[in-house]
Amino acid sequence: MSAISFRPYLPSDAARCAAIFRDAVEFSAADDYGDDQRAAWAARADDEAAFGAKLAGQLTIVATLDGFVVAFASLEGAEKLDMLYVDPAAGRQGVGAALVDAIARLAEGRGAKRLTAEASDVSKPLFDRLGFSAERRSLVQLEDQWLAHTTMTKALGESSSATRH
Repeated sequence: MSAISFRPYLPSDAARCAAIFRDAVEFSAADDYGDDQRAAWAARADDEAAFGAKLAGQLTIVATLDGFVVAFASLEGAEKLDMLYVDPAAGRQGVGAALVDAIARLAEGRGAKRLTAEASDVSKPLFDRLGFSAERRSLVQLEDQWLAHTTMTKALGESSSATRH
């Protein structure tokens, strides 16, 4: 596997990040969510300008392999990992874990004592492996569909550095 590189999100990344988002929802979440649920979820990236504006409004980083954008993650405020999406073709290569680690370091640099994520059923095992704790289970409504997710948190600081990968 090539080395994973990170860089800040650029407005020119909007279309690629929207495609990653849609593909991750459509393919990676197929075992956890139904067709209608995934369609409602993926539709959040249909307006690429609005999707790009959301990413630009947060601290967003992209991960590249061989110079090609394969994933992205965004930090909302100081302590909320808002989005984490990996191209299914780059899945299971450590990209998601590396992005979570990078976002955790950025959050810590902003003074956050913990990192919070609303983990989908497909991403929950990753957050479990990375030392996040489940706080509560809830539903979110997208269009006429209800999707389950789990609020997960991880303490940041010196005590958490031993668990980083």
